Amino acid sequence: MMERINASSEDYFILLGFSDWPQLELVLFVVVLMFYLMTLIGNLFIIILSYLDSHLHTPMYFFLSNLSFLDLCYTTSSIPQLLINLWGPLKTISYNGCMIQLYFFLALGTTECVLLMVMSYDRYAAVCRPLHYIVLMHPRFCQLLAVACWVSGFTNSALHFLFTFWVPLCGHRQVDHFFCEVPALLRLSCVDTHANELTLMVTSSIFVLVPLILILSSYGAITRAVLRMQSTSGLQKVFGTCGAHLMVVSLFFIPALCMYLQPPSGNSQDQGKFIALFYTVVTPSLNPLIYTLRNKDVRGAIKRLVG
Repeated sequence: MMERINASSEDYFILLGFSDWPQLELVLFVVVLMFYLMTLIGNLFIIILSYLDSHLHTPMYFFLSNLSFLDLCYTTSSIPQLLINLWGPLKTISYNGCMIQLYFFLALGTTECVLLMVMSYDRYAAVCRPLHYIVLMHPRFCQLLAVACWVSGFTNSALHFLFTFWVPLCGHRQVDHFFCEVPALLRLSCVDTHANELTLMVTSSIFVLVPLILILSSYGAITRAVLRMQSTSGLQKVFGTCGAHLMVVSLFFIPALCMYLQPPSGNSQDQGKFIALFYTVVTPSLNPLIYTLRNKDVRGAIKRLVG
C-alpha cells in the first residue's frame, strides 16, 4: 500500500501534459503561443474600445467587456505554465501553485457559464422586450448581474477547492494533464473519492446544464420573435448579435459537456487533454473575432476612435 503524504508548500506535482507525444511539443508550443497572443490582443482590444467609445456604453458591451476580461484571466491561469512545460524538460509545478491554478481555473470557468447565460437574457430582452429594454437592463441591474456571475463562480470553486485540498494524496505525484484540475488530482488520492466525484458531477450539472437550458430557452423565444419580424434590417441586426453569441456559447458549452458531464471511467484521458486544450486556448481567442468581425457597432467605434 502506497504511503500517504501530507501535502505542504515544499511538495510539487509533475504535469505530464503531452509527454507521450514529445514530437508534438514544439508544434504545440508555437500554436498555443500564437493563440494566447491572439487572446491577449483581441480581448484587450474589446475592453479598451468599449471603455473609450461612448456609443458602446450599453448592456451588451458591458457584459462583453466582462467576458473579455474573464477570458484574459481564464487563459492566463493555465497557458503560461503550459508554455513553460512544453518548452523545457522540467514539467513541475509547486503544490501551492497547483492549488491556486485549480481554484482560479474552476472559478473563472464557472463564472463564464453564468455570464453567457446573463448575456443571452440581455439578447432576449433586446429582441423580445424592446420597449422595456432600458428598464429591464438598467445599468445598476447589469452591474448586479455581473457581480452575481463572479460571486457564484468563485463560491462554487471554493467548495471544490476545499474538498480537493483535504483529500490525502499518495506518494505518486504525476498529474496526467497539462494543468491542475479536480478530476486529475482526485486520481492521486489514497482514499475513496466517489463523494468528491459526485459533488463535481452535481455542481457541474447546475452550472453547465441549467445555464445551457436557460440560454436555449432564451433563443427559442428570440427565434419566435424573429419569425414575426417584417423588417429586413431588423432581422440582420438580430442575426448579427445573437448569432455571434450563440456561436460563442456552442464553442464553450459543447467541450464542457464532453469533459465534465461524463463518468470519469468513460473518458479517454488523452482525448480529454485535447478537448481541454481547445476550450482553454482556442475558444478564448476566437471570441473577439466572432463578436467584432461583422459587427457594425465595433467598426463604427474604430472609425470614430481613429478619426
